Amino acid sequence: MTVTHGRARRALWLAAALSAPLLAGACTSDKDTYVERPPEELYNTALDDLHAGKSVEAAKTFDEVERQHPYSSLATQAELMSAYAYYKDNKYDDAVNSLDRFIQLHPGNPDAVYAYYLKGLCYYEQIVDVGRDQGNTQAALDALNEVVTRFPNTPYARDARLKVDLARDHLAGKEMEIGRYYLNRQQYLAAINRFRRVIEQYQTTTHVPEALERLTECYLALGVNDEAQAAAAVLGYNFPGSDWYQDSYALLQAKNLEPQAKADSWLSGVF
Repeated sequence: MTVTHGRARRALWLAAALSAPLLAGACTSDKDTYVERPPEELYNTALDDLHAGKSVEAAKTFDEVERQHPYSSLATQAELMSAYAYYKDNKYDDAVNSLDRFIQLHPGNPDAVYAYYLKGLCYYEQIVDVGRDQGNTQAALDALNEVVTRFPNTPYARDARLKVDLARDHLAGKEMEIGRYYLNRQQYLAAINRFRRVIEQYQTTTHVPEALERLTECYLALGVNDEAQAAAAVLGYNFPGSDWYQDSYALLQAKNLEPQAKADSWLSGVF
């Protein structure tokens, strides 16, 4: 009787132990029970959270509108608002993912222009100083150019154009920094490639006068005097009052040279 009773107790203890995880799982399941809410209620809750500064909570609730009610009239707008909420919280990767999805699913939606614009802003807000990688600057330039190209007559395009100019100036600044690095180390051919890129690809930026002066330095150092004279001539013609032209002119004078246009110079095809 004692042995039988002991076996029975062990059997009961084992059954209880095995059932414990199941009971815990059941409790967790009950706690996380899915509750469907009307789309208007979800959307308004998300808006309240957004206005209260709870951007992440707002984004998740906007996502719920689309998840619970994909065919609701609010679902499409909620997708875009979710992206905006992520943007407000500086979660740019999440915002870009949401915006790419919106653009892919709703290319003809009237709010597509805003989706493109907001995507550009996500990258634009991450632009860093020219001493660091400029991947986000290039991505911002590409995205903002999409706005200008696809929606040229919108207020978003007007602002995008301004930011495109700033992004291009930033990229030119990066090229100048690398060019100066090579110049300081007397790696003149590598420096020339960088300065030429500024002149060829970023003509309208503020860095062009310096790029022309640096080219004058590099060509003189290599003994390619005709190209140095041509660079200084272009600099003098386009930026006659620039300090960079005065510097170029002084460099040529030190070698008894004058600025002189050169018909077969690559510069003649740029300016």
